[in-house]
Amino acid sequence: MTLSPSSSRQIEILRQGSGAYHPVDPDGFRHYVREHKNRALQPRLMTAREAVDRFVADGDYLTYECNYLMRGPNAVFHELIRQEKKDLWIAGKFTYVDVALLVDAGCASKIDCGFFLSAPAVERALKEGRLQVYEYSNVIMTLRIQAGAMGLPFLPVRSFGGTTGFDHSGAKLISDPYTGDPITIVPALNPDVAIIHAHQADIYGNARIFGTGISDVEAALASRKVIVSAEEIVDTEEIRRNPGATSIPYYAVDAVVSSPFGSYPGTCPGYYGSDPEGVFEVFRAVMGNGVPAYLDKWVRPFETFEDMLEQQVGQAKLDAMRANEVLKEGYSA
Repeated sequence: MTLSPSSSRQIEILRQGSGAYHPVDPDGFRHYVREHKNRALQPRLMTAREAVDRFVADGDYLTYECNYLMRGPNAVFHELIRQEKKDLWIAGKFTYVDVALLVDAGCASKIDCGFFLSAPAVERALKEGRLQVYEYSNVIMTLRIQAGAMGLPFLPVRSFGGTTGFDHSGAKLISDPYTGDPITIVPALNPDVAIIHAHQADIYGNARIFGTGISDVEAALASRKVIVSAEEIVDTEEIRRNPGATSIPYYAVDAVVSSPFGSYPGTCPGYYGSDPEGVFEVFRAVMGNGVPAYLDKWVRPFETFEDMLEQQVGQAKLDAMRANEVLKEGYSA
């Protein structure tokens, strides 16, 4: 075995981006979790209205899993807009139309960009000074959340340093104290709120997510407040029957929202397919100047997401969406 000689190399910042970033405070996050997270097995079931009112404040940093078109927490999205939350800082990763909806609704003023559609609403807000965007990538945003879940202040990454996005981010290029080579580090992310849509959850917050995902578990463990919406509320004895199927443990969760078809018009894989007509409509709204009209049709007239599904979509279409989801193997415990 060859041992590496000890070295007196010092860490040096070689270059750094100019973008603002959510404050990095891993010890402060640990203190918050210790003082505020309820570890008692107590019911956390509530409505989307109650969850947003209690756990989302103006100015919060918000991340979500997945997006408006694929297992998105759309019932909670609608409630954010309905309650007119303001000045949110959004983790815009692996997403399409979500950012434009929140920006044009007046909910978001800062975006960390992994990927989202550069829609007219976003471009207009940038030109008017109502929106600031900081550049990363889908991978980098996910790694920042992973760092937050690990309790670290940053993570080294082997990408992004040679991109123009680096200049508009909070990343730094440093000299590696072990090799002396340059390496990029990115700041950890501990969001104020994570909103996650799951396939199943019990009333205490134990949540099951089947199939592929991005950073559901990491987002839950990295965030101060966690809202889980779920297609099904299952009995806790079912959770105990197969504990290995639990993706997110109850003690990370603050609120559980029962939300059947909660990803409409998108898909919840294994449970139902998307509504092509609804998907096309939101794309047309976002890529044109139709977001206000879209919100006036699909969000603002209704007291709840369930009211919208009943009055605007109808049970026949929901049944058809469920019938159209043919890939169901592996989407159960």
